[in-house]
Amino acid sequence: MEQNLSLYYVFHTVAKKGSISHAAKELYISQPAISKSIQKLEDNLNTTLFKRSSRGVTLTADGEILFQHTRDAFETLEEGEEILARHHALGVDQLRIGVSTTLCKYILLPHLQRFIKAYPHVKISISCQSTYQTLTLLEENKIDIGLVGEPAIQKGFYFQPLQKIQDIFVTTTAYLEHLELRSGNGDLFQTATFMMLDEENITRQYINRVFLEHGVEFSNILEVSTMDLLIEFAKIGMGAACVIQEFVQEELDRGDLITLPLGLTFSPRQIGFACRKHEQANPVIQHFLDLRGNILP
Repeated sequence: MEQNLSLYYVFHTVAKKGSISHAAKELYISQPAISKSIQKLEDNLNTTLFKRSSRGVTLTADGEILFQHTRDAFETLEEGEEILARHHALGVDQLRIGVSTTLCKYILLPHLQRFIKAYPHVKISISCQSTYQTLTLLEENKIDIGLVGEPAIQKGFYFQPLQKIQDIFVTTTAYLEHLELRSGNGDLFQTATFMMLDEENITRQYINRVFLEHGVEFSNILEVSTMDLLIEFAKIGMGAACVIQEFVQEELDRGDLITLPLGLTFSPRQIGFACRKHEQANPVIQHFLDLRGNILP
């Protein structure tokens, strides 16, 4: 492979450009030299990588397979160069974190506080968006770590579990009593106002799947943009809000909120930190992940 490394780059450039002449311009070498390198690589691998025509070159089936791997390899090298360049430009280490607003407030902040105390020299940037958007930013190398739910993790990511969270519906005692007065022993799903996050949120999609499995249909749904608002609306008796139990435990202990008796339960979900697998050994990322034990319940 060491002998083929420079040949792989020539092959990768030709495949990307779809033309020997265009590849020659990008690599600043002659077209005959390009053709000779491709021929040598084909001989070494005992296969044909390109189909030649008057309009350029196209990959064979074997060429497609090899191109997928060279593309991944060179993209990884480019990402490494970008990380080094970023470190050199800043003069300090940097950590870019992606997280939803809710997980940022309730889960990330305690972890972050301990990390900053241990590594005050690290420059930290935080972008708040949905879990799906966080994973997209990870794929695009625009963040280094994402705090996400395990079901959303995809191939190519390393996931480190942090803690489990429990979805529940909460309301006030007064709201439930008034609801029973209005509807008697009627179906809660048809009489109560259910307050949930919007359809694009991963929590909402999980709740929808559970209800669909149980054949549950709602009559009154109020969509709210953040979980903080869901909690506040539930506390003033607007309806029953879908929230994370760990985030309202104090309100439940005080009796400000109660769990709505739906007759079904939701399985706990695992959340944790995700990063690209090939960056797991990055010292800054590793230091951040090593602090995980400090915030587990």
